[in-house]
Amino acid sequence: MLAPMNDTTEPVSPDITAGITAPLSLHSERVHPDWIDYNGHMNLAYYMLAFDHATDAFFDFLGLGVNYMKARAGSTFTLEAHITYDRELMLDAPLRVETQLLAHDAKRLHYMHFMYHAEEGYLASTNELISLHVSMETRRSAAMPDDVQARLGAVAAAHAALPRPEQAGRVISIVR
Repeated sequence: MLAPMNDTTEPVSPDITAGITAPLSLHSERVHPDWIDYNGHMNLAYYMLAFDHATDAFFDFLGLGVNYMKARAGSTFTLEAHITYDRELMLDAPLRVETQLLAHDAKRLHYMHFMYHAEEGYLASTNELISLHVSMETRRSAAMPDDVQARLGAVAAAHAALPRPEQAGRVISIVR
């Protein structure tokens, strides 16, 4: 992980590359009983919730979390999200989510989460997202601060050697 952030969102350590892995493994949890639907498996809505928890962990890691929003009046809004459902998850299954940064610029982040069954190791689902950095004062897009862009650059450099996920950029359709 990067150095932990304090309440002013300044890095505790000047080494912005500390702990960056490729991919990042920042979030885990279990399938909750209220996430189970009448088919006996995790309902599709809760995949998005678990991925949202992973996004929160990713943004905290980058310095774009709730402390950033409170201290610097900036945040991110999701512009687009795609989910694949590759294999079902059952009650109390342990989840591990890995995150790969695919691209970024001064205002946008393109990233992908991979949800695995933490004990059996199979890929259960993927979530591809594009988020936009927003000034909470104007509620319009705004460039991220230099320190956040530097952290993103360090993650991007570490993730550059990862292969592009086959699920990235998919189009939904029934092929005829």
